[in-house]
Amino acid sequence: MIRLFGELELQAAGQSLEVGTPRQQTVLAALIVDAGRPVSVEALVDRVWDENPPHEARNVLYSHLSRIRRLLVRAAQLTGEGPMQIRRQHAGYVLDIDKDLVDIHRFNRLVDHGSGRQRSDVERARTLGEALELWRAPPLTALHGRWVAQVRDSWQRRRLNGITLWAQAELRLGHPTALLDVLYGLVVEHPLVETLEVLLMRALHAAGRSAEAVDRYAAVRQRLSDDLGIPPGVELSALHQAILRGELTPPPGPEPAVVSNRSAEAPAQLPPDLHGFTGRDHELQQLDRLISSSDAPSTAVVVCAVAGTAGIGKTTLAVHWAHRVRERFPDGQLYVNLRGFDPTGSPVLPAEAVRRFLDAFDVPPQQIPAAFEAQVSLYRSLLASRRVLVVLDNARDAAQVRPLLPGGSGCMALVTSRNRLPGLVAEGARPLTLDLMSIDEAREMLARRLGPSRVTAEPRVVDEIIDLCARLPIALAVVAARAATHPAFPLAVLVRELRETRGSLDTFAGIDSATDARTVFSWSYRQQSPAAARLFRLLGLHPGPDIAIPAAASLAGLRLAQARLLLAELAEAYLITEHAPGRYTFHDLLRAYAAEQARTADPEDQRRAAVRRILDHYLHSAHAAAQLLHPTRDPIVLAPPSPDVAVERPADHRLAMAWFTAEHAVLLRVIDHAVHTGMDTHTWQLAWTLADFLDRRGHWHDGITTFEAALRAAQRLADPRKQAGAHRLLAPPCVHLNRLDDADRHLRYALELYELHGDRVGQADIHTAIGFVLERQGRDLEALDHTDQALKLYQAADHRRGYIKSLNNIGWSYARLGDHRKALTFCEQALTQHQELGNLQGQAATLNSIGYAHGHLGDHDKALTCFRQALELFQELGDIRQEAVALIHLGNTYVAAGDTESADVVWRQAHGILEQLEHHDAESIQTKLRQIGRTKR
Repeated sequence: MIRLFGELELQAAGQSLEVGTPRQQTVLAALIVDAGRPVSVEALVDRVWDENPPHEARNVLYSHLSRIRRLLVRAAQLTGEGPMQIRRQHAGYVLDIDKDLVDIHRFNRLVDHGSGRQRSDVERARTLGEALELWRAPPLTALHGRWVAQVRDSWQRRRLNGITLWAQAELRLGHPTALLDVLYGLVVEHPLVETLEVLLMRALHAAGRSAEAVDRYAAVRQRLSDDLGIPPGVELSALHQAILRGELTPPPGPEPAVVSNRSAEAPAQLPPDLHGFTGRDHELQQLDRLISSSDAPSTAVVVCAVAGTAGIGKTTLAVHWAHRVRERFPDGQLYVNLRGFDPTGSPVLPAEAVRRFLDAFDVPPQQIPAAFEAQVSLYRSLLASRRVLVVLDNARDAAQVRPLLPGGSGCMALVTSRNRLPGLVAEGARPLTLDLMSIDEAREMLARRLGPSRVTAEPRVVDEIIDLCARLPIALAVVAARAATHPAFPLAVLVRELRETRGSLDTFAGIDSATDARTVFSWSYRQQSPAAARLFRLLGLHPGPDIAIPAAASLAGLRLAQARLLLAELAEAYLITEHAPGRYTFHDLLRAYAAEQARTADPEDQRRAAVRRILDHYLHSAHAAAQLLHPTRDPIVLAPPSPDVAVERPADHRLAMAWFTAEHAVLLRVIDHAVHTGMDTHTWQLAWTLADFLDRRGHWHDGITTFEAALRAAQRLADPRKQAGAHRLLAPPCVHLNRLDDADRHLRYALELYELHGDRVGQADIHTAIGFVLERQGRDLEALDHTDQALKLYQAADHRRGYIKSLNNIGWSYARLGDHRKALTFCEQALTQHQELGNLQGQAATLNSIGYAHGHLGDHDKALTCFRQALELFQELGDIRQEAVALIHLGNTYVAAGDTESADVVWRQAHGILEQLEHHDAESIQTKLRQIGRTKR
């Protein structure tokens, strides 16, 4: 029996087993909660360490998993039952267990059973009562962390829904007195859950204590007013009136009621609230009225469209209000900056935003449908029975927003945009136009940031600052930051500087001519050191959405230490923001201003050089990371990077994946920027580097967009090999998206291009690739045909390396078809010629083929010799994936020779490598180990 209600506990044969450290318990809990479903390594790391994993997190995780496996084996030995086991799948780790042995899963099953529409009240009360008896305390009470809190809150909601249904059934059965003690305890535990108060008032009335029920309403109303500043909800108010009028109806029937829990819960994606937020009282009241209306019975989701000019404070208002009311949305708060008016011209696509939201609810990648419309349907289904606040910031138009709107009436969407979004308003969205701050609000804002005494000491100067900043919040914020960092400066000095540099940003067209945002930015910018000011200008040329320190160093041609100091200087002046450790971004108005200053102050050749450096930075860094992700992939040849480019070179596969994850959005913007600036070579080369990452993370839509851009770039370059390569890159995402006709079309185009331009080597490469695809589909005879065509083409082109490779490929195909002697004929020719060329990679691959053939012919000694030689070569080459393949072949041969001890050793080594690479073959090796009685624990 495993208990998660209360402290995590594992019991076997009456004994309570030691479950290890809190982190090990969290790993075990993470697998138990998702029992029967794969949990990825990334998800486990995130659940255990939140956003701050140690450098060796994966190794520590593997140690925990090993100890947990031993713990589960011991539990099985004590009970004499089948083992609970952890299996490694391609998608992650899966805990196989009878769910009825876990209290939360048994609880869940009983609640689902008791919630069925066809259940009688007697059966409902009995089943739900049995479920509620399992609850000892909130889950995982001794553990901490963001994920643990999410689990705890989620099961608390599940419990409250179960209690609601149980109590309603008991009331219909005429058992109100039995409920009172339970409900009194629950309302103390959950003072802001109005559904419990409704049940308690109903029970009091049914027990003949109507006066207490009325008094209860008065107490609840006062508590809600004191704690949240809101009135009771519609259901509670209606019940109160019904009791007073003597018109109380029976409690609801078997349909589950949605519990309104006013506590906060993740996903909590809101940016930090602004310290010292002031003003906007009228707008906040308007939003409060909307949320009150959203509590009323309705089938429509409440949507509010906040419109206003750039820098007016739309985001600040939306985020501040969202933080104020987040307890009203206990199932989470989603946030995305849609970058509808990003200076790079690259708004966030709805498909990208929907995928982020699905990830926020921990939807496993394998359960996310390929089609965009299906993803939207899944997203809305997830929110249908939840209360979630969705903040869609900086939208370009209604079309960008519509797919992201929730469908559940318990949700609310808050949209901000520089457009009024008339299409959205016509469809029922509530408009809220944000104007300039009032003079009083602006004065209060400055007082909050500079201190009341400083503002009251120079009232006329403060009024002039407000006037020169045109009451624009972002302009006032920059002035306040400047004044706050120089407390000895009289405010009159700041006013004089503002007067001397009057101007306006084109972005603020439509605001009164006195608006002087450019002056404010210029004034702050000109206070920077020359080096920091130059870096600020060049940051305006970066595609965004953010930039890491090495990229900033490359952009400006600086050393890393210099870049780090200058970025800190700019952040201190609030010209940029360090939104994540070592990563910087800034407001799009400041980005536009920085780019404008670059066009004015930096000659065109210097701007071009900076853009070339940043493109070279990402290209060479991505190329280095890509080679770690797929070491056996033939590298493309890059031109040397521009001088002063700080190329990032991840140390291993894990860090390479982490680098791609951090830079994913940036790389997509960089490719888009390369397209728009005519850097076609960079475009297709960057696309090449992204292929493996996009494939492994399932970003098929990004893959289509990226590789189509690469194809267009290759077409402009009029290079058939690059076009064919782009077509080949497009085939896999088409297959994953079930666009099989498109995949076939791209492969045919690739072959046709090589044939049209007489590129025999290219044709041979494509036939070779097709052969491998067919082999993986089990179509070995067709694969042999394509490999044979490749051999003839390499031979005709006098391409010896390719010809020798094809000899081995043909031999391997014959071996898979069972003709092992013919396989040896081809493979031994290939080995001799690889040795003549000194091709170690080719020798190692061919030795694997020869060993495979010898093993199947029963000559185990020769097979072992070949596999050992191949293993040594792969180790010398540092090709750890192929090293694992050789180890697997060695183990297979040892088993065939009756040496299971040696097989155990080499298969363990192979399993360790494949787990390190997160390769799906790791589970098949674990199965092999289990079959010889030595399963890795």
